[in-house]
Amino acid sequence: MTTKPRLSFWQIWNMSFGFLGIQFGFSLQNSNVSRIFQTLGADIDEIAILWIAAPLTGLIVQPIIGYMSDNTWTKRGGRRRPYFTYGAIFTTLGIFIMPNSPTLWIAAGMLWVIDASINVSMEPFRAFVGDMLDDEQSTTAFAMQSFFIGVAGVIASSLPWLMTNWMGISNVAPEGVVPDSVLYAFYFGGAALFLAVMWTVISTKEYSPEQLKEFNKTADEDLGHDFTEDQIVKSGSDYRKGGAVWILLGLITTGIIYSQSFDKQLYILTMGSIAFGFIQIITAFLKDRGRTNNGFYAVVDDMFHMPKTMKQLGFAQFLTWFSLFTMWIYTTPAVADFHYGSTDATSALYNEAADWVGILFASYSGFAALAAFTIPVFVRKTNRKFAHMINMFIGGLGLMSFLVLKDPVWLVLSMACVGFAWASVLSIPYAILIAAVPSSKIGVYMGIFNFFIVIPQILAASILGVLLRTVFDGEPIYAVAFGGLCMFTSGLMMLRVDDVADRKAKA
Repeated sequence: MTTKPRLSFWQIWNMSFGFLGIQFGFSLQNSNVSRIFQTLGADIDEIAILWIAAPLTGLIVQPIIGYMSDNTWTKRGGRRRPYFTYGAIFTTLGIFIMPNSPTLWIAAGMLWVIDASINVSMEPFRAFVGDMLDDEQSTTAFAMQSFFIGVAGVIASSLPWLMTNWMGISNVAPEGVVPDSVLYAFYFGGAALFLAVMWTVISTKEYSPEQLKEFNKTADEDLGHDFTEDQIVKSGSDYRKGGAVWILLGLITTGIIYSQSFDKQLYILTMGSIAFGFIQIITAFLKDRGRTNNGFYAVVDDMFHMPKTMKQLGFAQFLTWFSLFTMWIYTTPAVADFHYGSTDATSALYNEAADWVGILFASYSGFAALAAFTIPVFVRKTNRKFAHMINMFIGGLGLMSFLVLKDPVWLVLSMACVGFAWASVLSIPYAILIAAVPSSKIGVYMGIFNFFIVIPQILAASILGVLLRTVFDGEPIYAVAFGGLCMFTSGLMMLRVDDVADRKAKA
């Protein structure tokens, strides 16, 4: 049996270092894009629609790039590294251009470019771990990625403040012009992204397809029964019937929303249902004509035939990311109202609360960077499922504690708990996943797994406003606590996940 060589700490460091750059791009977006949109004239109720670029591009781009990178090999570039390189180049260009956008719609277009390009680099980074490391070391590598994500989140989110307070760069500008502090933050962040990704490209060499085939032979043989036991081949008729059901469901619910004058955000769900139906209709067309040797068909077919472990993880991930999106949306209004006693977004007290939430968000990224070092140790003492479950419990309790802690200063402890959950979310599920899918399909299944991250965010964007008005009586603090309950429940769902590593340990 040929096994993958064990890599040293610094080899794992080098192959993960590019994630520092990728997170610079994401954190710059999260912290500053709404500000840029408003500077260029966006109304407050337009921002959510402009932001939909992020989940939609991930939904579309990641499985496509995953499939492509699974089927790529160049002698000089390797399998995944060409995607690291080109994704980094176009992301950096987008980051440089965005704060210089002359109009709102150019800025919105650049957000699509940045998100698409980041996903081109990020998805193969996840699959890269499965290529380079055995199952035992994969948890360490994903924890290392969590560390870099946490570090980059703290630095990138703070860059405009650092530019203003440490370097004396102006934080204000004439109407319609992005402040220099944001402009230079994007320049610095774009350069950091490119250099960090290129460090991984240059410092890490990939195994050839022949080496990978030999390394993964035993693992794929062990996986064979699990992967095929539920693999009922779907016919064109199956896809056609399923597509018709989803289209009909979308049309009926669209009619109900329209006739009852329900919240227009719910149309996002109905349009998604119709789109999913048409995707299956197209798949049926390709299946009937034997045109199955293409990326579109492969991604859809693999989605319907994902391994059992992946499905189990998906349900837990769904609740986790619904919880996180709830936190990102409602923490600022919740803290401003519940802890500072202000709902007036123009008041000094509200803005003081918003500034404090910025510190809280930076702190959970910082705590996540520290927690990342504890995850491999905790996993060795217990197992991956139990470790992730406990971290989800800690994070869920942290969010629910917003209802109990009246002094906003103590919310740092709440966010320390969230930091443990965040570090775990970014590492353990991916380590379990790569052990449960065929080595030749790691990229495409990593992309499909992203559905369980993106769809709950789209769902949250569609229904949270309705829940806030009808269930939570307009009090955002209860939405944050509900997010904590969802995170706690996602931890419980880990008990039913079948981790391949557990079976190997018992054998």
